[in-house]
Amino acid sequence: MKKLLLIIMLTCFLGELARAQQKRNCASDDLLNLHLANNPHLEQRMEQVERQTAEFIKQRRILRSASVQENEILTIPVVVHVVYNTSQQNVSDSQIQSQIDVLNEDFRKLNDDHTNTPSEFADLVADIGIEFQLATTDPNGNSTTGITRTQTSSSSFSYTNDGVKFNSSGGKDAWPSNKYLNLWVCNISGSVLGYAQFPGDDPATDGVVIDYQYFGTTGTATAPFDKGRTGTHEVGHWLNLRHIWGDGGCGASDYVDDTPSAASEYYGCPSYPQNSCSSNDMFMNYMDYVDDACMVMFSEGQKERMRALFEPGGARESIISDNPTDPDPVYCSSQGESTVDEWIGNVTLGDIDNTSGNNGGYEDFTNLSTTLQKNSNYTISITPEWESTI
Repeated sequence: MKKLLLIIMLTCFLGELARAQQKRNCASDDLLNLHLANNPHLEQRMEQVERQTAEFIKQRRILRSASVQENEILTIPVVVHVVYNTSQQNVSDSQIQSQIDVLNEDFRKLNDDHTNTPSEFADLVADIGIEFQLATTDPNGNSTTGITRTQTSSSSFSYTNDGVKFNSSGGKDAWPSNKYLNLWVCNISGSVLGYAQFPGDDPATDGVVIDYQYFGTTGTATAPFDKGRTGTHEVGHWLNLRHIWGDGGCGASDYVDDTPSAASEYYGCPSYPQNSCSSNDMFMNYMDYVDDACMVMFSEGQKERMRALFEPGGARESIISDNPTDPDPVYCSSQGESTVDEWIGNVTLGDIDNTSGNNGGYEDFTNLSTTLQKNSNYTISITPEWESTI
């Protein structure tokens, strides 16, 4: 009996120890590096997103206004794809709604704990003006709850192959990513809590993936990541935010002016202040690695960066469009002709069969419809009035 009791106590102790040692692990940066290594043209597309972002921020600071007004609330339709192997992984509708609620609180500065921000950073806490709503219409125009459920034979999914995002690998194909935020919930292999894809990457895999154990605030949500902040963190990446420490030392940047440089990430719930790089660190920011209860704010600079995506020419402009007839992107292929329906920025296309290796994947266009012939070169430019010349 004593031996049995000892085994039970030891098991409980080890379980508590494992939970105590659990650290936030986001694979978004690892995924980006993997995609950059596999697609040499991705860097160009991301640089284009950065140029548009920098120009928006520059003009906003000059004019203190923007064509997407600062007080305009932007609503993003969300589809949640639940991909489950066991009944426990098949999270409930109420758990899904709890995650949507957290996103709306955190991105609108409606979370009660934003007041825990230290006074040094209190004036920087931002209402991003972005809200999230489960989709009410599917890609075919039918009514929907904004939730899909797929039972899979796969016990888990890895970020390295994005298997959860494809029917063919036991997951669920994305809905058009120019119209929806795709959010997958599944069992992620390893110790990864979640990951997201940055703007400019492949639309077929665009979206956010969150482990079912760290999703929302009820059901399977597990402490210390049971307040829905994994979702907030990953959607921040999807909206072009980098980790607060820039994924490097003091010389690295997250491309935001008002977030102090930091030597590295923080875990758990640090006491304030913590200092590195000759300044106090903003570890309570949603884009650090602290526990859910201790991340409480986005900054004004992060707001600028996120909202730039929805300006004309922005990488996520189409997702808030009121025009349901906007075409989905059709990408240049390696054979035959390619119809180009959407663009982002000024693009020069090389030969369509990629013999010179110039386009090598896909380019995006807007308000332009033409047919590109194989083995022909085109320079496409767009005026500020969004007219096109070929």
